[in-house]
Amino acid sequence: MHAPAPTLGLFDGFGVEIEWMIVDSASLDLRPVGDRLLGDDGEVERGAMAWSNELVLHVLEVKTNGPAPTLEGLADAFHTEVLEAEARLLPLGCRLLGGAVHPWMDPGVETRIWPHETTEIYHAFHRIFGVEGHGWANLQSTHLNLPFAGDAEFAALHQAIRLVLPLIPALAAASPVLDGRVQPNLDERMERYRGNALRIPSVSGGVIPEVARSRQGYEGGVLAEIYRDLAPLDPEGILRHEWVNARGAIARFQRNAVEIRVMDAQEAPLMDLAVVTLVVAAVRKLVAIGMDTPTGGASPLELPETADLRELLAATVRHGDRGALASTRSIQALVELLGVTDRHPRTAGELWWGVAEDAELAREPGVADILARGPLARRILEALARGGVDTTPGTVLPRAVLHEVWEPMTDALRRNRAFLP
Repeated sequence: MHAPAPTLGLFDGFGVEIEWMIVDSASLDLRPVGDRLLGDDGEVERGAMAWSNELVLHVLEVKTNGPAPTLEGLADAFHTEVLEAEARLLPLGCRLLGGAVHPWMDPGVETRIWPHETTEIYHAFHRIFGVEGHGWANLQSTHLNLPFAGDAEFAALHQAIRLVLPLIPALAAASPVLDGRVQPNLDERMERYRGNALRIPSVSGGVIPEVARSRQGYEGGVLAEIYRDLAPLDPEGILRHEWVNARGAIARFQRNAVEIRVMDAQEAPLMDLAVVTLVVAAVRKLVAIGMDTPTGGASPLELPETADLRELLAATVRHGDRGALASTRSIQALVELLGVTDRHPRTAGELWWGVAEDAELAREPGVADILARGPLARRILEALARGGVDTTPGTVLPRAVLHEVWEPMTDALRRNRAFLP
């Protein structure tokens, strides 16, 4: 019998999960062969790293095997897993593709739900929500788990993450093309994610979560409402678990962590970890403010209003780094809390510049590329435009054109470098 894992405090560990698509080596069409890579149980442990299945057969999730003590070196660790997975996929005529969505997947035709262990969970989701759509079957993300010990740390961490969430697409938007056409949003994955549980609105709750001050309050409020609303459609309670919560950040009390789900998967681990590093820097700064709040006092982290944060998320989902910072009291309070008011940022991208400079990260590999060239979505559109393609939203793109841009994306993943047109 294993001894229980020790409870980690704030920033004592980092759990990172990245999802990649399995595609045909030549055509880049999706290949539903995840079980041939993972086996029926859907798990492969590889020391400090692990592989697992997801909802659909064309996705491989690679993660730290438990919390890593530091972010340093994780980009290389994930890259090692990419190379090993591709070596095992080679005999199947497959390889991996990064990015948040497959640009020409037809989910109504190509969705293949994982058919082995845990399949009853996936079929419960399908029965209730219908997973044969982009909002379920074609959205790859990077998840970050940050630990806490006790209610005080949980409250400060959750409140800090809540403020950072709407800024994340400015760094991570990676999904400007879907269904073979240019989309109106740089982060179309998040737009589809926001609508994937509309049948039961409490499940996603507007993505930006409510203020939470304790485990008891969270379980008795957020989770109790979700479970109550699900009960008529899930009488067996298959989905009655904290992971059914689909907010952009969710409390995982079983592991004493808050999980961030707003990050699009990037083109290479270097870039995923660049985004993660910046997000951690922002959260760390805000947590320090929250932990300095006197017991029983009102935390300044609660000042930004949920409605304003959701409007900011809509702006960064649509425009990425160029999403405007509203002049509302809430958003200006967020700018002030992050300590960059002296730079007078007007966009989310400019705000991230200030955060990166204060944390001495602006020149780090990957971070510098995102700050200078914009998120992956903007660089994809730049590559299309350089090829003479009209990138107006709604434009249908020939398969050959898409292949010409996404082929170098597979190379970026294999070489662990930024996609730079």
